[in-house]
Amino acid sequence: MKRSLALLLKCTLVFSLFSSSQPAMAARGFISGCTSIVVDASVKKGTALACLDKKNTIILQALRGPVVLNVFGSWCAPCQQEIPKFIALYATKKVSIVGVDVEESNMAAGRAFVIKKGITWPILFDVNSSTKANFGPGVPVTWFLNSNGHVVYEKIGVIRTQAELNGYVTKYLGIRL
Repeated sequence: MKRSLALLLKCTLVFSLFSSSQPAMAARGFISGCTSIVVDASVKKGTALACLDKKNTIILQALRGPVVLNVFGSWCAPCQQEIPKFIALYATKKVSIVGVDVEESNMAAGRAFVIKKGITWPILFDVNSSTKANFGPGVPVTWFLNSNGHVVYEKIGVIRTQAELNGYVTKYLGIRL
């Protein structure tokens, strides 16, 4: 009896160690509406981007911050590496994030990616690569925009750590995390 109990305890211990070392399942994302995006309504001209919610169009040049604007594609491996960092940042509720999904085969692919990866902030969809003139041809690109909508910092390439992302938010947007 003691041997059976000892074996059961060992198996329980091994199972708990194994299961705790497994990565947690990502929370399911959703298609957020774009009505929360802060814009200057007087700006009528610029690069118009559809929201993934299919209800709104936002003019890129009308964006106002402070906001972190992340340009990505579901097909981009470095972009996928950044997502958990943006999820953690958004969870602080101290800074707004807006995504721009570029070079997707179609909007349905972008919507599926957002849900699968746990993204819950507003995402704009660049259907015809109209933002290349703004962001350049590669991704990921992350802009930090101040309250006037000016880009105060542009990060080209992957953001590797949470500390790096948080540091940019503090340094360039003045938001303590």
